[in-house]
Amino acid sequence: MRFFFLIILAAGLALGIGYPWAVQNVSGYEIGNYRVFERGSGFSPAEVALAPSEAPVRVLVDMAATGNFRPTNNRTVLTVTASTDGRTVLAETVTFVHAATHQDSPQVAGHVYRDEVGVIDPVDGEHRYMFTVGPGDAEDVEMERVDLILRAGAFDLDPRAVPAGYALMAVGFIGLVVAFRFRRRRKAQRSEPKKPRWGRGGKSD
Repeated sequence: MRFFFLIILAAGLALGIGYPWAVQNVSGYEIGNYRVFERGSGFSPAEVALAPSEAPVRVLVDMAATGNFRPTNNRTVLTVTASTDGRTVLAETVTFVHAATHQDSPQVAGHVYRDEVGVIDPVDGEHRYMFTVGPGDAEDVEMERVDLILRAGAFDLDPRAVPAGYALMAVGFIGLVVAFRFRRRRKAQRSEPKKPRWGRGGKSD
């Protein structure tokens, strides 16, 4: 039983944590990394040539921020739009609520937040794409820089996968706890000395 629940727990970890990480970091290959904001110079657009063979193209942003930044769903940190040939193909807001976080550098007291913006599919290879990143309604974010990351050949994250993964993790963990307690109880029962038998067939002093 323990082995069975261990497999369920491992499957939950792979589905709930490993799969989203792979989609965000391993899926496809990086087309480019473009600086779209820097403290002191402000925001600047990025013009990129995309090929149809690179579809679907995942759009992500990295934001380096200092201070006490706390993402919430009520505040938009960034707005991102992508257009080509006069057509808007992507228009999203970024809150960084579900962003992956790591320390910027030992010399800088801040963190880098990576969040996914969206997916461009299909890709029109006849015209260049203009990516415009701007500030949201969160005014107290101390941004140091913002980078736009484009990844080609990326697959989409199935929204059902993460909840299913966490459910499997819960079932596997609870099952392991119950299995270990049951095993410990059986060992305790085996280690207890047998009670003397009295009456017919038993021995007495």
